[in-house]
Amino acid sequence: MTSWTDVINFVRTRYEVLEETGDWLRFRLDTEESRTQQVSVHHVTGDGAAWLEISSPVGYADKIDARRLLELAGKSLVGGAGVVDGVALLKHTVPLADLSVRDEFERPLHLVVNQADAFERELTDSDEF
Repeated sequence: MTSWTDVINFVRTRYEVLEETGDWLRFRLDTEESRTQQVSVHHVTGDGAAWLEISSPVGYADKIDARRLLELAGKSLVGGAGVVDGVALLKHTVPLADLSVRDEFERPLHLVVNQADAFERELTDSDEF
């Protein structure tokens, strides 16, 4: 059984952690062409189970084409688009129980981060996040 502590330890040993609370981590990953992308992982509960919510910013919601973001997210293998505190995000959720951190966490983590970075590049032509 995988625990939230296992996920925290996995992230700490592999990535630059920028911020951490009891149920939330924010860290940075390198992407293509010297770009970086921030990502957050939240430990959440719902439906009687524990989940990991992976989210990565795309841009400020009031500065991007929201329709285009939804079109891009609709074609993405992982994630859905949302806005939290004025920031447009690509989000994906995975169950924590019996999670293989290497395959069932790290794989969607990289997919979300790479897609969010590509969306940010297309929608803002910048690397703010």
